[in-house]
Amino acid sequence: MWVIATLIAALAQTGRNAAQAGLSGQIGTIGATAVRFFFGLPFAILWLLALAATSPLPPISGATLVWTAVGAGTQIAGTAFMLVTMRGQGFGVATALMKTEPVTLAIFGALFLAEPLGLPRLSAILLAVFGVILVSGAQWSRANLRNVATGITAGALFGLSSIGFRGAILTLPGDGAVLRASVILVIGLFMQAAAMLCWMLWRDRPALSAIARSWRISLAAGALGACASLFWFIGFALTSAANVRTVALVEVLFAQILSARLFREGTSLRKLAGVTMIVGGVVLLIRIA
Repeated sequence: MWVIATLIAALAQTGRNAAQAGLSGQIGTIGATAVRFFFGLPFAILWLLALAATSPLPPISGATLVWTAVGAGTQIAGTAFMLVTMRGQGFGVATALMKTEPVTLAIFGALFLAEPLGLPRLSAILLAVFGVILVSGAQWSRANLRNVATGITAGALFGLSSIGFRGAILTLPGDGAVLRASVILVIGLFMQAAAMLCWMLWRDRPALSAIARSWRISLAAGALGACASLFWFIGFALTSAANVRTVALVEVLFAQILSARLFREGTSLRKLAGVTMIVGGVVLLIRIA
């Protein structure tokens, strides 16, 4: 079930990214980033209300709020480092560096959530991550230390974000993965929407007006973003965050297939090797899990 939830989340995230990419040129990077929180929150609330009509909501403790705040805050910070890396290094290198997230996730999960690491599991994760680096086609000769550091930092922050959200889900009692994931989704989106609203009121008020004018596309991005986050969280409720984010690397394969770059470029041997490593790592991880 966690594999199915992860694949649905990856597909929904691909759609959300496409919608956000179209918005970036109209309302700017910060505005396009905020859309996922502003317009995702109403959908998440409606979904939770529908669940609450049939099942009582679990009690929320201080630990739940702390873990959720860690997840929400580090996700915003990770996005900032991602944008810095992309501006300084380019898309290929930045993407490959950020996809080191499953490695840091496995380490953080062992440190903070006492999740077993193990050599077979870590080997499967490393195999898939190295496959992503090969498939990225990045020009590593152009990479400099500063941008490598910011890219890895972005991946680590996204890893901490996943650990925070999984930690929050684990604080909720009960066995209902969907209900617990939905509760944390609403709390996390509320925190992020409030933080982004305060920032934009302080530093970027014109972007708020631009978001209001682009509400139709923003609604689609918000709905897809809420759907993606819900299924990420369902995955986190069922297994370790490192497992979920490693299987999510198949998103790279989706992008390669859709763009047909895998078959058009002359240096395809490296990319084919990378695809083989990603698939091999994911399959090995699923068998271990």
